[in-house]
Amino acid sequence: MILTYYLVITLLIIAYLLGSIPSAVWIGKRYYGVDIREHGSKNAGTTNMLRVLGRRAAIPVFALDFLKGFVAVTIMDLAKYDEVFANAPTENGFYILRFAALFCAVIGHIFPIFAGFRGGKGVATLVGGVVAVNAPLILLCAGVWLIVLMISHYVSLASMIAGICYPIFTLTSPKVGHLPPFIVFSIVVAILLIYTHRKNIQRIKAGTESKIYVWKRKPKSEPVMEPVKEESLEEAVEELVEEFAEDNKEA
Repeated sequence: MILTYYLVITLLIIAYLLGSIPSAVWIGKRYYGVDIREHGSKNAGTTNMLRVLGRRAAIPVFALDFLKGFVAVTIMDLAKYDEVFANAPTENGFYILRFAALFCAVIGHIFPIFAGFRGGKGVATLVGGVVAVNAPLILLCAGVWLIVLMISHYVSLASMIAGICYPIFTLTSPKVGHLPPFIVFSIVVAILLIYTHRKNIQRIKAGTESKIYVWKRKPKSEPVMEPVKEESLEEAVEELVEEFAEDNKEA
């Protein structure tokens, strides 16, 4: 039994460490010289990467964040090979383990140990984990998300409404609608999404929330990041010479 506890705790720690991989922060700093947490909505996630740095930066961030949740849930199946679980398999028990792993991964994304505990909202990580648990339900939520996004152009609003629909789809599902852990988890997901998007709700009310346009060009507006001031080679050389002369005078 003690080894079982060690196994479960170890897998949960691994799930948290997976979630703590700050893909948006690392990609932004490594390839663009930008800390994404200092620009746009200051959120280390796919949507802010898309707004600030574009699709080429946002796509790998989403893929990596999605995989964090998917892998965190999938590795919990290793518990099936433990003697305790092998001799007393319960459907509810395994769902609880998977949800616990996903919770740890999402907490890792929101409070990443590898990035000063300043992360994102955990939506992509949450989606990856839920797909690993039950893919059909998340596909229905994805449909709701896309419809809301096409109508409103708000990613945050689409995410919140899709999250609210998740418990409804769960309760009406013949496969998991009778499982208390799944029902509780779906409700927690909806509450968590609304909580993590509370600032977005304020910006939507104020009309300052950024919009994403799927199939048509975004209207021209001021850039999220200030453009870098360009200067000629001659100006740069003159500036260096002046600084050198001033240093010599002070010496």
